[in-house]
Amino acid sequence: MTLSAMQLPIVRIGNSQGIRLSKSLLERYQLGREVEVELRDDCIVLKPIQAPRQGWDEAFAQMANEGDDALRLPDVFEDESNLIDELYGDTILLV
Repeated sequence: MTLSAMQLPIVRIGNSQGIRLSKSLLERYQLGREVEVELRDDCIVLKPIQAPRQGWDEAFAQMANEGDDALRLPDVFEDESNLIDELYGDTILLV
């Protein structure tokens, strides 16, 4: 990670104050109309807002390609299999 520093003036924006970021900075760091603000002890961090589950499709496809998409737990536990047989018998339900 490359760290660089720059000085920006604080400007009046209505009754508030803020900083202006150049278009090239906004594009470089993929900042849109809103940002996530993280307050730390000695600094303020601005991050792009990411959509929930962003990148999951690609991750799942990669897992499938690598054969790493096997179930970690069985679909039915041994103690549940009798209950399912009693309830449904040989009937297969498609939901």
